[in-house]
Amino acid sequence: MRSTSSPHPIIVVGGGIGGLAAALAIARSGRGVTLVEQAARFGEIGAGLQLAPNASLALEELGVLAEVRRTAVAPHRLVMMDALSGDQITELDLRGDAYRARFAHPYLVTHRTDLHAALLAACRAHPAVTLRTGHTVTHAEQDASEVRLHFAESTEVLRAGAVVAADGLHSRLRSALAGDGEPVCSRYVAYRGALPTERMTGHMSRHAASEAVMVWAGPRMHLVQYPVRRGELYNQVAVFESDRYTPDSDDWGTEAELEARFTDACPAVRDALPLISRDRRWPLYDRLPIDTWAHGRIVLLGDAAHPMLQYLAQGACQALEDAVALGHALEQFADAGDAFTAYARRRQERAARIQTNARRFGEICHLEGMGATLRNTLLRSRSPQDFDDISWVWTPAAPYHAVPAGSA
Repeated sequence: MRSTSSPHPIIVVGGGIGGLAAALAIARSGRGVTLVEQAARFGEIGAGLQLAPNASLALEELGVLAEVRRTAVAPHRLVMMDALSGDQITELDLRGDAYRARFAHPYLVTHRTDLHAALLAACRAHPAVTLRTGHTVTHAEQDASEVRLHFAESTEVLRAGAVVAADGLHSRLRSALAGDGEPVCSRYVAYRGALPTERMTGHMSRHAASEAVMVWAGPRMHLVQYPVRRGELYNQVAVFESDRYTPDSDDWGTEAELEARFTDACPAVRDALPLISRDRRWPLYDRLPIDTWAHGRIVLLGDAAHPMLQYLAQGACQALEDAVALGHALEQFADAGDAFTAYARRRQERAARIQTNARRFGEICHLEGMGATLRNTLLRSRSPQDFDDISWVWTPAAPYHAVPAGSA
C-alpha cells in the first residue's frame, strides 16, 4: 500500500457540478484543494437545468456568473399549462419590475455541460486547485488529524486534512457515514434531451420561440421545455409515473409506457413527444433529510447530502449554495472540522425544507380529476408578479457567512 508523503489540505470527492463548485469555493477561501473524479475525463451528462436567482447569486460569488451568462438564456416567463386541455394555468414574469425588486439576480436556463464547463475552466485556472481523474474512492478512514482515502484503481492512499464528499446520489462516503440505506425511488422516470430549436414544429414551434420555461402539468406526468445555449437548443423533459415499477427489476418506465401515459395529452404536448430523446431513461430518486452532514473531518455536499426530486428545479442550485457556504465557513474557521460543523448547521435546515417541498410540488403538479380542477382554479387567480410562495426558495436564508461553531 502506497501512501502520499504529505497530506493534501482538503480533498473533494466527485467532479460534477457540486464538486467543482466546492473545489473552486475552497480555493477562493485561501486553501489548497485536490479534486478526485472517478471518470477518466471530466464531463457532464444530461440536458438543461434551471438556475433560479439563488443559484445566480452563488455563481456570482464563485466568480463564474459572467461566463455562464455567455451561453445561458434568461427566460421572460415561467408558465404552467394544463397538459390535457392545453390551457394556461398560471405564469410568473421573470423580467418585470416586480421580479427585479424582489430578486437581485437573474433567472437563467442553461445546458448542464455549459455550466459544468464554466466551473471546470475556473478550477483549472486557479493555482490552488489540483484535478485528478481516474480515482474511484472505495472507502475512507479518519482520525483526529487526517482522512485517508482508498481507491479501486490502485493501492495508493491519499491523505488529507479534510474531505468533502460530493460524490452524488449513490455516495459511497455517505453510505459509510450516514448509514441510511439506499436512495428512495419515486416510481417516476424522465426522458430528456436538447435538440436544435428549428426542429420544433407544429404547435410547439410557437412555444420554442417564446423564451419561456413551459411546464405542462398532467395526471401522473408532465413535460418541461425551455431554450438553452443562446436559444440554439431546445430542452425537453418528459416525466411520468410507471405502473410497472418493482425494486428488483429494471423493466419499467419504458418508451411504451411513456406513449401510453401521454395518450390523452393536448396536441401541443403530443407534437413534442416524437422529438424527446429516448436514448436513456432517468429513474428519479431522492432521500429523506438527515440530521448530520459533518462526520469529523468529512462533510457531505450536494446530492450526497440532500438528493431531491426535480420539481422545484433546485438540485444544482442547492449544490451551488452548499459550495459558497462551505467556502465562507472555511474563511471563518482555521480548523476544517469546525468549518464543516458551521457549514452544516447553516445549510441543513434549508436544504431539508426544499427536499420535502420538492416532493409536495410534484404531487401538486401530477394531480388528476377534481384535484387538478381545484389546483387550476386556485392558480389562475394568481398575478404573474406574485412571488410570495416561491421567494423563500429563490432567496438564500441569510448571507452565506457561517454560523459560529457551537451555536444554534
